[in-house]
Amino acid sequence: MYPPKQYALCLLLLSPLFPLLASAAEPDDTISTDRPDFVDSSDVVGKGRFQIETSFAGDRDNSGGVKTRNYATPTLLRYGVSENWEVRLGSDGRRRSVSEDPAAGLYSRVDGYGDLAFSVKGHLLDADGRLPSLSLGLQWDLDTGSAPFRATGKGASLRLGAEWELPSDLTLGVMPGLASQNNADGRRYTSALFGVVLEKHWSDRFSTFVEYAAPTIARSRDGGSVTTFDIGAAWLLKPLIQLDVALMRGLNRNTPDWSWTVGLSLKY
Repeated sequence: MYPPKQYALCLLLLSPLFPLLASAAEPDDTISTDRPDFVDSSDVVGKGRFQIETSFAGDRDNSGGVKTRNYATPTLLRYGVSENWEVRLGSDGRRRSVSEDPAAGLYSRVDGYGDLAFSVKGHLLDADGRLPSLSLGLQWDLDTGSAPFRATGKGASLRLGAEWELPSDLTLGVMPGLASQNNADGRRYTSALFGVVLEKHWSDRFSTFVEYAAPTIARSRDGGSVTTFDIGAAWLLKPLIQLDVALMRGLNRNTPDWSWTVGLSLKY
């Protein structure tokens, strides 16, 4: 797996090719992504369009004197089967987990691949006055990854995305949802998820956001809730090429202390 410096160098070396890769798309089109924030956009890619959203991500945690670092390459592929519906295939990609216990003199490193997730997403409603733009997503998580990173069973989730256009070039997004998965003992349980994001568009090409995200809202016997406070930014290098960054602060003991991501998205 590439360390952060090598990954950034690869992106830099490939950057002259990005305009060529996106040149086949319609010139008046603009990319809309589901990253780097947790809340999904209400947009879909459009009939016959293909979009790739890839990134390098990491987190760090210090609990009980044990330091843990995780790295991954989350990637989402999106293809429009109609103007209002798309199919999607995603994964955390190549993963690495490093654990250190200085007091005990222990060190471990595990490499592998994350599970695959197949999903469909539909744009249900355009914004109209006080009514938000709406989308609906249904995802199936497949236990296909390497043994250290594989889920204990298949899972599924349902997400509703809503977006309101506000004055001063602000956008408010909200995403509630439900998920069904297995806990560490293999028992099936249902959890909730929720996110709310406020995005500020400073220009046609640059935006920032603040967000509260709860990817998992569950009872302690099922692993507990995971919650973060996030900030980030996105730049349109070209109308169909986006570069983004985000930093996430964990809000409880079930969540890594800090997480971050840097991503690149292309639309064809």
